[in-house]
Amino acid sequence: MAQTKLGSAVEVALNLLVGYTINFTANILILPLFGFKSLTVVKNLEIGLVFTVISIARQYIIRRFFNGLKFQNTEVTK
Repeated sequence: MAQTKLGSAVEVALNLLVGYTINFTANILILPLFGFKSLTVVKNLEIGLVFTVISIARQYIIRRFFNGLKFQNTEVTK
């Protein structure tokens, strides 16, 4: 069964929220270990936004690529 448009929108929004939260937390915890001692909350938000845009573009390109492939819907019979 295909996903509804509303279901797709909710999935995308939740995916973005969860991914951004994980990214934000990881930046705060991990980047100082690699010498980024002056990382402010604002800079962390900016870094997160950049990576979020990159992630959205990547997901869109991969999804469109696979939608463009001509997979045949075949069933295996016993």
